[in-house]
Amino acid sequence: LAKSCEKVSSSKMGIKDPSSYSRIDLEKTEHIHLNWNVDFKKKVITGSASYKFKICPQNDKKIVLDISKLNIESVKLQSCDEVVCLTFNESDVRQGIGSKLTIDLPHKVDENKPIVIDICYSTSPEASGLQWLEPQQTSGKVHPYMFSQFQAIHARSVFPCQDTPAIKCTYTANVTCACELKVLMSAICTKSKTGEFTFEQKVPVPSYLFCIAVGDVVFKDLGPITRVWSEKELIDACAHEFLETPQMLKTAEDICGPYVWGRYDLLVLPPSFPYGGMENPCLTFVTPTLLAGDRSLANVVAHEIAHSWTGNLVTNCTFEHFWLNEGFTVFIENKIQGRLYGDNVRDFHSLGGLTSLKEEVKLLGETNQLTALVVNLENLSPDDAFSSIPYMKGSLFLRYLEQLLGGTCKFESFLQKYLNHFKFKSIHTDDFKEYLLDYFKNDPKVDEIDWNTWLNSPGMPPVIPKYNECLLNVCKQLVEFWLSASDSTTNVPDEFKDISTIQLIEFLSLMLEKCPISIQKLKNMNLLYKLDEIRNSEIRFRWLRLCMLSKWDEKINDALAFVNSQGRMKFVRPLYRDMYAWEAVREKAINNFKQKRNYMMYVSAYTVSKDLKIENL
Repeated sequence: LAKSCEKVSSSKMGIKDPSSYSRIDLEKTEHIHLNWNVDFKKKVITGSASYKFKICPQNDKKIVLDISKLNIESVKLQSCDEVVCLTFNESDVRQGIGSKLTIDLPHKVDENKPIVIDICYSTSPEASGLQWLEPQQTSGKVHPYMFSQFQAIHARSVFPCQDTPAIKCTYTANVTCACELKVLMSAICTKSKTGEFTFEQKVPVPSYLFCIAVGDVVFKDLGPITRVWSEKELIDACAHEFLETPQMLKTAEDICGPYVWGRYDLLVLPPSFPYGGMENPCLTFVTPTLLAGDRSLANVVAHEIAHSWTGNLVTNCTFEHFWLNEGFTVFIENKIQGRLYGDNVRDFHSLGGLTSLKEEVKLLGETNQLTALVVNLENLSPDDAFSSIPYMKGSLFLRYLEQLLGGTCKFESFLQKYLNHFKFKSIHTDDFKEYLLDYFKNDPKVDEIDWNTWLNSPGMPPVIPKYNECLLNVCKQLVEFWLSASDSTTNVPDEFKDISTIQLIEFLSLMLEKCPISIQKLKNMNLLYKLDEIRNSEIRFRWLRLCMLSKWDEKINDALAFVNSQGRMKFVRPLYRDMYAWEAVREKAINNFKQKRNYMMYVSAYTVSKDLKIENL
């Protein structure tokens, strides 16, 4: 009976998401229609959401949804030809989680017939899933801008929902806004006229993959189903930077199978966007920090494209199994890089991930349970657990499995069948494990996999895969050169003069492990590589970290300017932690954050406040 009520893998009935009040075994959202008005003056969305629910036989005449700081005005049941007002209450408020909206049904419902419930409500100006920007915070300086970020559990701050990745549904939307602005969503726009837009998403998605952006944006086409959107001041740079997107998408299809989402568009958001990218179906959000000018940071787009299969099509059932989304996605991202630019580049990116993994394990602690692939989020918000562990440790695990179980061709065949088998479903780590064991049941090597250590043990993994290190070795040799060089050295041997952008990034990452570096040596490096002048955000980030960890006073204002210029957590959090660790700069960093936090999106401000030991954000 429960099987008819959910799209969670059938072997995992009764699964509980500790980050949600949703009861996936008692009721299931099948479709949502959103009717929204975006009010920039009040910084709220007002309107309604209409839900089609499948009610399971065991249901207790209630529907339970997640909400966070929503003003619920009315709840109504569409019953035959009449509309019935329903009673409801809000309870169980939890910090970082939100609260429970319980709706009382008037009678025992027929589990063979879906029910339709309409909720009229408005958001709070402090909705954690929305960022409202004043005109001066945009490139154009004329119109305001608003965008969403719902992952992991912030959709509940914008509409009542079963805010768990275990539940997937289709959605439609009608959105009105100021006439000079455009609305974009993670769905296909089916109709638009001045100030009014209609959308449809036919593929079931979890709540965290709903999205909205409203602003004065324009587009340029990159391919038959791909365009890039941004403010007009940036559109030419964006079109140049992401020109290779259609080729990446085609390569991803070769690896993963057919692309089911209809369109693959990009929206380059204002700088306060907290992530490198967000894999919203049909409309990937990306940070403007990717605009390096030479396409050297476009691998982030390869990552978001890969999510079209791993995460969006096959989804972790809870964020305790986040590695099923992100580990697979990094693994495929690196495969795309290998197909396009060679296996050496794939291995180089994988080795860069290994460097990041070592740094993250060191930061969190080798015995910290959050360094395991499968984590326990009981009494812990997914925002508090967010790190690079599921990305890098997860992709490393898959690379180990690929090498163990027959190599690239065999494993890619498995990968396509896995994705096809679990498409449109939300799955548990055990589902992946059981499917792999059955697929490779005739391969004796499968018995060598230490599942418990890989999945449940904290710290570094038990096995490091074999990689071609030819590109990395140049970086390592350059590190050794600078460590052994005198403070008067201002030149490097010829073999180090033509390193690529990605090698320079990795060189700086490796130098971070050797801090502190003498200030004079940093000055010499700056003179040689012109690090202060480089536009590439990954290089600038690492360079400023080197300066902070080496306590170079002259660079403090540069570091503060960098964290103030954008809200990408990958950059902002480590730099703030570095400044906090430097006792002489700590107070200045804290004061700077307090002055700027209202310009940051909630998830960035929340996590940085934790890094700076600030209570009561």
